[in-house]
Amino acid sequence: MNTFPRNLLRRLIVTLITAPLLIGNTLRADELPFTTATVQLDEAPIERLFDGTVEAVNQATMSAQTAGRVAEVFYDVDDYVEPGAAIVRFSDVEQQSALRQANAALAEALARSKQAEEDFTRVSGLFETGAASKREYDQALASNESARARVSAARSAVETASQQVEYTLVRAPYAGIVTERHVEAGEAVGVGQPLMSGLSLETLRVVVDLPQQVASRVREHQSAFIMTVDGKVEATAITLFPYAHSASNTFRVRLDLPEGQHSLFPGMFVKVAFVVGESQRLLVPTVALLRRSEVTGVYVVDDNDSVRMRQVRVGGSFGDRTEVLSGLHAGERIAEDPVRAGIYLKTMSVQNDE
Repeated sequence: MNTFPRNLLRRLIVTLITAPLLIGNTLRADELPFTTATVQLDEAPIERLFDGTVEAVNQATMSAQTAGRVAEVFYDVDDYVEPGAAIVRFSDVEQQSALRQANAALAEALARSKQAEEDFTRVSGLFETGAASKREYDQALASNESARARVSAARSAVETASQQVEYTLVRAPYAGIVTERHVEAGEAVGVGQPLMSGLSLETLRVVVDLPQQVASRVREHQSAFIMTVDGKVEATAITLFPYAHSASNTFRVRLDLPEGQHSLFPGMFVKVAFVVGESQRLLVPTVALLRRSEVTGVYVVDDNDSVRMRQVRVGGSFGDRTEVLSGLHAGERIAEDPVRAGIYLKTMSVQNDE
């Protein structure tokens, strides 16, 4: 049984795929099926790379604000904690007892204040009619004001006792991850003793130590990028410390990152590119680059609209453009869509073979 010739089948497939690009049997040179861009020199930033360390903006150690015995510890290391969630609970027998005493003292003060106010009202009426002396009036007034002051003090005592009860339930100030647990259930703790440490992974920053000669340029340009596995991330804010470290003579810089950098974790080393000036670079659209294994190239279009692939050596990326270090010259045209350019070149090659 005869089989369809493999060469002929391959040519037929290419012709069918590229049929929308054809007019008749040939493609005219003035009807390239892709757009072109002229390579030009343009201003691009000069960057210096330095090592930085990632750290969390929100990191804290929760400490005891009242004395007591630890009843429960609700989270452990590497647990995620919601904001406001209870993380440690103390036994609150003493605090509840103090609150009951404060409430009882307030009730007594209110009762005495009510009695003193009634006495003052009665003596005040008698004084106006001349049935009571000025001394009796003054004594009733002083007793009434004293009773009011005792009520105010009793209310403050109740607020203090209530706050001490609140302190027996320690809550997370923000959402984060537990990094260290300092106490166990059953331990007796005092005021100020560390209970649990944690940090938030939502808001991160990078700390870098810069040489003296670079710090002034960084302060001038105020632009930096952090290299991550997902690409370059621009710092949202740059804080340059106004003094140099006495031992290393370096200036510390803090770079705030946008929220949601889930590929970074506190303690990681990262590369940071600081903008220290500008220079003329040969830039091409990044989408125009064709990458095959370790080879990078572009499709060059000459004055006769002939297309050929040329290998290039590229540098850094600047937004949607990439620097070409060698292989191209200013003024040359390149295809902006390397896929269409490749199909076009293949089609023309097949036609020429025929």
